[in-house]
Order: sequence, then C-alpha cells, then structure tokens
Amino acid sequence: MKTLLEKLKETVFSVISIIFIVLFLVFFVIESPAYLIWQFIIGAGLVILGLSIFLLGIDITMVPIGEAFGKVIVGSRSLIFILLITFIIGLSVTIAEPDLLILGKQIANATHGVLPQSLTVWSVSVGVGLLISLGSLRLLQSIPLRYFYLIFYSIIFILSIFSEEAAVTMGFDASGATTGAFTTPFILALSTSLAAQKGGKSSKNDAFGLVGAMSIGPILAVMTLVLMTSSDIEAADSIYHYSSDIWGPVFFNFWPTFFDSILALTPILAFFILFLISKKIKLPRSKIYALAKGVVYTLLGLSLFLLGVHEGFMSMGYYIGQNMAELGTWPLILTGLFLGLVVVLAEPAVHILSSQVDEISEGYISRKLLLGSLSVGVGLAVGLSMLRLLLPELNGSHIIFPGFALAILLSFYSSNLFTGISFDAGGVASGPMTATFILSFSQGAADFLPYTDALDAFGVIAFVAMTPVLMVQILGSFYRFKSKRGSIKR
Repeated sequence: MKTLLEKLKETVFSVISIIFIVLFLVFFVIESPAYLIWQFIIGAGLVILGLSIFLLGIDITMVPIGEAFGKVIVGSRSLIFILLITFIIGLSVTIAEPDLLILGKQIANATHGVLPQSLTVWSVSVGVGLLISLGSLRLLQSIPLRYFYLIFYSIIFILSIFSEEAAVTMGFDASGATTGAFTTPFILALSTSLAAQKGGKSSKNDAFGLVGAMSIGPILAVMTLVLMTSSDIEAADSIYHYSSDIWGPVFFNFWPTFFDSILALTPILAFFILFLISKKIKLPRSKIYALAKGVVYTLLGLSLFLLGVHEGFMSMGYYIGQNMAELGTWPLILTGLFLGLVVVLAEPAVHILSSQVDEISEGYISRKLLLGSLSVGVGLAVGLSMLRLLLPELNGSHIIFPGFALAILLSFYSSNLFTGISFDAGGVASGPMTATFILSFSQGAADFLPYTDALDAFGVIAFVAMTPVLMVQILGSFYRFKSKRGSIKR
C-alpha cells in the first residue's frame, strides 16, 4: 500500500499542470487581482494536501470494505438480500463522493436553488444504488454487458424526448461526477470481489463494467427529478461572487465542511458496523483498528479537499473562463483544448487503466497509444464543449446521444471485457480536476457569452466521460478484428 508521501507525489502530478496553466494565463494573458491569485494558490495547496490524505484513507478503508461486502453478497443465496444490500451500498457510498457534492452545489447555484444540493445528491445516490443492484445481478447472472447498456441507454433516450436540454446535460454530468475518487475504487473492489468469488472462465471479463452500469443511475435520476419539478428551471445570472478576503473563509468554513464530511461518510460506515456486529463480516481486531485509522484520514482529507475547491480553486476557473471568452472564439476553444489534453494525463487512475489495457491486449494496444488517444480525445471534448457554448443552436444532446449510441454499437463488435473497461474508463477520466476546474471554466465562459447562461455550461463532464468510452471501444474492436485475422500473436 502506498504511503502518504507517495500519494502526495501522485496528487501533485495531477494538479501541477492546472497550476502552471493558470499562473501562465494570469501573468501573461489576462489580468487577475492579486487576492484571487492568492486564493487560488491557497486553494490548490488545500486540494493537493486534502486529496492526498483522502486517497490514502480510501486505500486503507474503502477498498477492504468493498471487498468484504463482495464476499458477503456472493455467499448469500437470497436474490432479495443481494439486491437490497447492493442498493444500500451504492446509495451510501455515493453520498460521500466529493465530485458529486461539488456538482450538487453547482447545480443548486445555477438553478436559483430550485434543485437544492441535498435533493440532487440524494436523488443521484438512489439512482446509483438501483443500478449497482441491477449491475451486480447482471454480473452474477453473466448477462452480456452490451444488452444491459442497450436497454438502459434506450430508456434514457426515450426519457430525453420529454426532458429539457438542461436535464440531459446535468444528468450526464452527474453520471461523470459520481464515478470519482471515492466511489470508483470502492465499486471496482466490489466488482472484482464479486467476479472472483463467482469464479469460472468469465470471472476476468466480469471484473469490469459495474462502474459503467452505475453511471446510468445518475442520468435517470436527474432527468426524472427535473421532470417532477413543478416550476420551470431558470438559470442564475451569475453563480460566483468574488471576495477579497483571503484567509477568513478558509478558517470560518473548515468546521462546517468537516461536519458535512462526517454526515457524508456516516451511511456507509454505519452499514459496515452493522455487518460487523451481526458477524456477517468477520475481521481481526488489528484490521478494524487499521480501518478506523483510514476513516480519520478520509474525513480529514475530504474536508480539506472540499475547502480548497470552494475557497479559491473553482473561482479561478470561473474567472479564467470569463476572460478567455472575452478575448474571443479561438482563445476560448484553444484554452479548453489544451486544458483537456493535460488534465486527462494528470489523472492517476488513467495510468492504471492504460496499464490494464496494455496487459489484456498483450501489448498490442500499448499504454502510450491509449494515453495519447485519451489525451487527444478529452482535449477535443473540452474544446468541443466550448464550441457548443459559442453556437446556441448546438445542444449538448446533439453530441452526447450520437456518441453513446456509437459506443453501444461498437460493443457488438468488441469483447465483453473491452466493453466493460470502456464504460468504466469514462468514470476514470472525469476525475476531480474535471468536476471542479473544467466545469467552473465552462460556467465562466457561459456567464460572459450573450446567448448562454449557467445551465448551458453543463455537459462538459459528460463530453469528457464519453470520450474514453469511444476510444477504448474503437481500440478494442480493432484489436478483436486483428486477433480474428491472426495478425496478433498470442
């Protein structure tokens, strides 16, 4: 297991590219008030420290808990019990996802509070719980992923006919935000444990796909939530209000943020403690002490991360988005393109995924090939989302639905393994940097442009999450085609 220093190095690598780009822009391209620069530097420091401690806590606590739950689920013969426990696990773990907490607040701000943060977070968490239940059932019953995705994305498409454009983009953004630093490792551990306990020749293939399945839940939840909202959703005029106070908000908001973190982690921890007391999960006392230590790390790290994001990191992204939009069309598109190119390479989970694909394809789809493809793809995705803001007639659904339709079509030409990896990869790419800085950048641009508002900014996370799905599916289909022709030596 990695140490805190190793996690710190990993996180610095994730955030440093954003820091360099921001400092270059504010010193050489646009003018920024000194207090905003200092707020960003302090916020970035808190994000680095908080995310490092948080990820260490995840490794110590949530991965072992996910594996323990997987063993309990497979050991049960009751279908109702399996569906119930996986639902509760999905709901409990999603409530604590930092990317979702951030997105929930952004949606609340952008909708004048018509969709409060708590309502969005709970609705999305229920959606995740339902889809994890169904996804786990699919895994245990060995139902091909392609049919699972075809059915549910068809439901989403039908629902979109009766939905507002904002509901579609916010739903797909919520899908990308839920598969973040907290949820993804936990669900991957649960999925791997389920597949291993199930056994058989297909266990390796079944280890992937549960993250992609759970991503469907937030889309259905948000679209349904908006349809049920009695009043029309109107965009806020401006969702950020700058303050020249540098240190005050940091000290003032720490304890409220820490308390919110405790509330977020309580459901999954209470559920786990209940299983310990009932002896359904048996662990040695030394292991329980280690898990308790990991909980402390997770709480502290989550609090510092959220504090840094809210007190300087996102406001700078918003400010830069406004100013790059003011400079003109090409500066905005090129800035978005470059941010996408470097952000995806800065996500540690992307490098883990590339190594897995390299191993599975026996080196034919090399790590460098996949990283390069994802970098170009995500860069184009962010650049394209900026172009969408500049063209009012171009809706996010005009890009999202054809993209996912192509991904599902490709799943019929790719193996079940690559299909699972590709949809899981969408969550891997849309990590903390996308859910915070990139979305704020998009909102700043939308605030400045005359024909857009805060609601139009949503969709950028969806674009980023969609790109890896397509890239891995295309590479997987190409790999299978070459393999059938005997071009790949096994």
